[in-house]
Amino acid sequence: MSLSATQSHIGAIASTTSGQYLTLRLGDEDYAIDILRVQEIRSYEEPTRMVNAPAYVKGVVNLRGVIVPIIDLRMKLQLDKVAYNEFTVVIILNVRGTVIGVVVDSVSDVVTLSTDQISPAPQFDTTLDARFITGLSNVGDRMLIIMNMEALMGSAEMGMLSSVSG
Repeated sequence: MSLSATQSHIGAIASTTSGQYLTLRLGDEDYAIDILRVQEIRSYEEPTRMVNAPAYVKGVVNLRGVIVPIIDLRMKLQLDKVAYNEFTVVIILNVRGTVIGVVVDSVSDVVTLSTDQISPAPQFDTTLDARFITGLSNVGDRMLIIMNMEALMGSAEMGMLSSVSG
């Protein structure tokens, strides 16, 4: 399933006061990521394992000639492990020009949030570093945790993106 048509439509209607976010599920929590980072959504397929890779790096896949590292977002965020099922998907992201796949439990929908709908995240001493959270937003009866994928994928332990902002 590809989001390229949706993404170009979204890019055309996005304004500086609002943004569109892909909502996804990890365990019992709902998260959101900037739709402009999403290239496509694919069903999960077992990647080729890489030696000496951290446990959260499931391996790599060949995506139309591009070798894409696959990160299990649950493991990266130190959440409980879950068995992969028919809802498990890989979101292919373009973060600072690097293509990365992240495994999530499921994707839900695309929501539009204005800046006044996003509250700053409270600062707690948790396993999810506050740098990785842009904010929180209530959408209906759901609380969305809005993730900063550039910070998460560019973190020192990931070593996947250069530390130079781009």
